[in-house]
Amino acid sequence: MRIFNAAQMREADRYTIDEVGIPSLVLMENAGRQVVAAIEAAYEPLLDERVGILCGKGNNGGDGFVVARTLIQRGVDATVFVIGTVADVRGDARINLDILGRLGVTVVEVADEQTWELHFSEISQCSLLVDAIVGTGLTSPLAGMMETVVADINASGIPVVSIDLPSGISADTVHLVGDCIDASMTVTLVAPKLPLVVPPGEPFAGDLVIADIGIPPDVIEGLDGPRIDLLTPGQVRALIEPRAEESHKGDFGRVTIVAGSRGKSGAACLAAMGALRSGAGLVTVATPAGCQPILASMTPEVMTEALAESSEGAVVTAALETVLALRHDVIACGPGLGLGPGVAAFVRGLLERSTIPLVLDADALTVLADDPSILEGRGERPVIITPHPGEMARLVGMTVDEVQSDRMQVATGFAATRGLYVVLKGHRTIIATPDGRVYINPTGNAGMATGGTGDVLAGMIAAWLAQLLDAEAACQLAVFLHGAAGDLAEDRHGAVAMIASDLVACLGPALKELAASEHEDAS
Repeated sequence: MRIFNAAQMREADRYTIDEVGIPSLVLMENAGRQVVAAIEAAYEPLLDERVGILCGKGNNGGDGFVVARTLIQRGVDATVFVIGTVADVRGDARINLDILGRLGVTVVEVADEQTWELHFSEISQCSLLVDAIVGTGLTSPLAGMMETVVADINASGIPVVSIDLPSGISADTVHLVGDCIDASMTVTLVAPKLPLVVPPGEPFAGDLVIADIGIPPDVIEGLDGPRIDLLTPGQVRALIEPRAEESHKGDFGRVTIVAGSRGKSGAACLAAMGALRSGAGLVTVATPAGCQPILASMTPEVMTEALAESSEGAVVTAALETVLALRHDVIACGPGLGLGPGVAAFVRGLLERSTIPLVLDADALTVLADDPSILEGRGERPVIITPHPGEMARLVGMTVDEVQSDRMQVATGFAATRGLYVVLKGHRTIIATPDGRVYINPTGNAGMATGGTGDVLAGMIAAWLAQLLDAEAACQLAVFLHGAAGDLAEDRHGAVAMIASDLVACLGPALKELAASEHEDAS
């Protein structure tokens, strides 16, 4: 599902009105009615009491006037407040405001802070508020009376439904430009806006509903500008092909996982189980010789290969020949691998000499932090890296806070510069491709902030890459299912008690749930 910025939203409106021929008033009417439908679905009991509708002077306010008319015609006790002067309301918004007047609906003008204070006692008696004050046109922080309006609404504790964006949030940046409405639900029009799906704006959106107001899908897909998508069940489900009855294990890829070191065999095990539970036909764990018997006893479905090791129990450069000689379609390298010059030399050698797709995670990234220039995608051999924010910070020479404050820009910049795929893990994991596309994952939860879940993801990406032979698709599917399994594990165990093995156990149910959602979509 495509994510829009303000300019793309304006162009979608313009093209639909001027080229397709759907009048702007029709789009506004559709928007208002879709908001009402969302309110009725989520807050129907509150409609038996009073609803306050706060409208600005622009098109967002116009949508609010349609909401007010529709609710009043359905018998709801709704009061309309114009935040500003009525004389400033123009265009389609003015047409819908005038319709309210001709229907005998009283509209309260709130032009200054004194008037706001006068009417706030009335507003505070409402059971539900509709925020139609400012939409995608916002470019600077709210000031003056608007700051007071936002503060009072947020302090009231009344559920708020925002139209398109909570007032105070700008559609053109992931950063908060100032104070904003803390909405219980946001009904965003046509497509999600970036600050609604990533921190720090995401929590202020509440439950997110995407409203179809009649802009054709071809218009949405054909817009120029940044290509950012929110992963959806339908999108990732379409990547999975049914298995033929005559299939055999060789049809689903051979994955080699280079992982583990003394005391860190568990990381290798988790990566292997992530690959197996994601459908890889054959999985081999290549691990230091001292870890091999441990891995063999932990995972009977996995083949193992002993690698030359240092006195500290980590791989050394000589292990490279053994790994390159194995038969495989994808190599995942890094979970629990350890640090030190021998590991660094091994990883560098793997990047330089391997001709098959690589997934690099954890220690394989840390040992390259001093000179990440070797991390390059090369022709037909895709490279996927899966850093958490700390590993990403080391690769780009920034602090973790700097990475977290601009996650998407950091990931896309590194992916484009190095010609590889970046899966920047964390809340709302970001997938950045070499050609500038970005995917944001909506699944997952805070319970996944526990050791080993990243190892599982590395194995999953390798497995889906071995099956799909498409790095972009493999990242999308693995990341979405990883989060979905985490959500199921949280339901079963709670966020605090959940561990990485719980996530592995939920990969099968997550896949089944994804497949079942196709029938829900069809119905």
